[in-house]
Amino acid sequence: MKGDYVFTSESVTLGHPDKLCDQVSDAIVDTFLKGDPSSSIVAECALSSGVVFISAHYTSRTIFDIQGVARDVIREVGYSPREFNADDCTILTSFKNHTTKAYSPMDLDELDNSQLDRITAKHPATLFGYACDQTKALMPLPIWLAHRLADQLDAAAVKKKLPYLLPDGNAQVAIEYVDGKAKRIHSIALVTSQTDATAVDLNQLRGDMIEHVIEPVLKQQKIAVDKRTNIFVNPEGLQIGGGPAVHSGLTGRKTGIDTYGEYARHSGAALSGKDPMRIDRVGAYAARYAAKNVVAAGLATECEVQLSYTVGAARPISLHVRTFGTGTVDDKELAARLDKAIDFRLGAIVRDLRLQKLPAEIEGFYRKLAVYGQMGRVDLKAPWEKTDKVKELT
Repeated sequence: MKGDYVFTSESVTLGHPDKLCDQVSDAIVDTFLKGDPSSSIVAECALSSGVVFISAHYTSRTIFDIQGVARDVIREVGYSPREFNADDCTILTSFKNHTTKAYSPMDLDELDNSQLDRITAKHPATLFGYACDQTKALMPLPIWLAHRLADQLDAAAVKKKLPYLLPDGNAQVAIEYVDGKAKRIHSIALVTSQTDATAVDLNQLRGDMIEHVIEPVLKQQKIAVDKRTNIFVNPEGLQIGGGPAVHSGLTGRKTGIDTYGEYARHSGAALSGKDPMRIDRVGAYAARYAAKNVVAAGLATECEVQLSYTVGAARPISLHVRTFGTGTVDDKELAARLDKAIDFRLGAIVRDLRLQKLPAEIEGFYRKLAVYGQMGRVDLKAPWEKTDKVKELT
């Protein structure tokens, strides 16, 4: 985007109820795929107070204790039994097993082109991918910094550096842009939850947040706070209690956080809780993969890729590229190059990015992906973050 403006993005910690639901849903996806990479699964979670509801439709040869997986996630997030008891919380379920005797696992690596053409989208979807040169990961700076702060906040809470913190919080970063370029940090806001009112006061909380969260993150960045930067820490006071005891959660409610922090368009569909053959999940990864390779190739400093799929088609019915006036070649030419360099058929994307096999190769891959964003995840070596198409595009 060109012009002078301030842009703000938000991230949340792993104990936020919505993100707790995303982690439960994706832990279920991980477990199905680890046992049977061909599993078809849609899992959704809702929770509030001491109640968790999980719905799941699946086809798989894998059998496991879904409730047990959910309890493990809740326990590992770090709430104490007093705040949210993983062992005693009520878990309500609605499961539908669609597996029949005719079910046979399918290895995409063994399919030829004609067979891949028969793997089609089951519902219409329009997906967006985005990349820009604001960070090394080619992500917008506001959401990149917000994720780093949320991660650091979790480290302080879960690792008990600051034992009065609960694992529910959020981080907000506003960046001031001049002529479309990030110039300074306009403001940082952290909202944290505390165990009780006697554990800490606001002055100590502010000092601890600066020392243990903000400063460690900004030491690793090229951009820094200045005398005009506003730093807000719990501006409405201590927040006693947090997580499901205070507010409810639902899978798929943080799509802006999962993608580009609202700096760029996204489809709006939930990413978590779905196996990789769901076009609204895999298509978002494919679009990011394409956009990132365009920017990495030096063909633009900013790129949006739009893919549209329709029911019964293996290939996208449209591939559209926008470089917002930053491209070194015409946008239509870039679209043609991408279409030649990347096989955007549903089955080919899943095969080439090894999306069904990742949980067997990286323990808890999709659950880890459920927090701190699903794009820009170079820390997890997410395959859609590779820049291996640069030569083909140039």
